[in-house]
Amino acid sequence: QVQLVESGGGLVQPGGSLRLSCAASGSIANIRGMGWYRQAPGRQRELVAVIAPGGSTTYVDFVKGRFTISRDNAKNTVYLQMNSLKLEDTAVYYCSASIDIQTYWGQGTQVTVSA
Repeated sequence: QVQLVESGGGLVQPGGSLRLSCAASGSIANIRGMGWYRQAPGRQRELVAVIAPGGSTTYVDFVKGRFTISRDNAKNTVYLQMNSLKLEDTAVYYCSASIDIQTYWGQGTQVTVSA
């Protein structure tokens, strides 16, 4: 069994910053890629960023230069530093982890960007 627990969401003004964390626990001996996705109301879940065990990263265009994904393999934790937040970044952010051939998801954390 695998658990992913996210934290760090909240309400922030445009231009502000938040840092999301996601800690993995359980049967995670073969954890591989970890990442962040988001889902805004009325929209499909979309990729934000992913990071491989060695540290290589991939970002979608709309967050490049603003968001940074990182991971601490010793703590089995992935982070998402979000800077210069925009109104359109408002969404539920989900952590994901690939373990063996399965993808696991966290419960999501709400990020609201509002003036």
